[in-house]
Amino acid sequence: MTRRLRLPWLEPDPLAPFPPTWSALPDPNGLLAAGGDLHPERLLNAYRRGIFPWYSEGEPILWWCPGPRAVFDTADYRPASRFLRSLRSSGWTVSADTDFDAVVAHCATTPRPGQDGTWIVDEMRHAYGVLHRLGHAHSIEVRAGDTLIGGLYGLSIGRMFYGESMFSLRSGGSKAALAALGLRLCEWEFPLIDCQVENPHLRSLGARLMPLTGFLGEVRRLTALPGRPGPWTMDFGLLDAATLAASMRSRAAI
Repeated sequence: MTRRLRLPWLEPDPLAPFPPTWSALPDPNGLLAAGGDLHPERLLNAYRRGIFPWYSEGEPILWWCPGPRAVFDTADYRPASRFLRSLRSSGWTVSADTDFDAVVAHCATTPRPGQDGTWIVDEMRHAYGVLHRLGHAHSIEVRAGDTLIGGLYGLSIGRMFYGESMFSLRSGGSKAALAALGLRLCEWEFPLIDCQVENPHLRSLGARLMPLTGFLGEVRRLTALPGRPGPWTMDFGLLDAATLAASMRSRAAI
């Protein structure tokens, strides 16, 4: 027998409040509400409260606040030495906000082991594209020459970064994007990257679990601080792989 879930249904007004995060279901972990839309104000309001949308084609929009939360600490992110050696000789470059739509498209269409289909439906792609043009959503691109071979995208509010998805077309492409993002965010005093729900791949990259109450407290604090709205292309710069690997290696020596 299928269990019927009784969820609060969001009002049409994009400024309407969300239910309190403590009311999220324990099973499935963090399911909080349904309905509404992906209006920019509603999305920003959600992320400021540690809430995010996640649903599949044919479903209503579902809103989540799972706990404990998977996060990366930007000051402590140190890729494995073996990866840094391969990165140093790769010849790759890493940039920010030079091809947001292509990064999101690859995240939506790149096959993943054990995953059938994508949650990055057309409605989501459009909504985050709007947030990108408003200066809130950002992409990190990894290229071999002129070819895009890896990347990630996410949302920035204040000094909090919320990772959404990443992809690799060559081994290590997403790791290089994450390493470059972590390096820059640490320099900019963004201490956390929210990666939402833990999985074996994120654990292998160094993600840790943070109790939800502590995470939500950090979200309140960090989103209230001055951030970096607008395109990140110039401030991020063009990082070559050898420089990135050397910076990561010097961290590991501290």
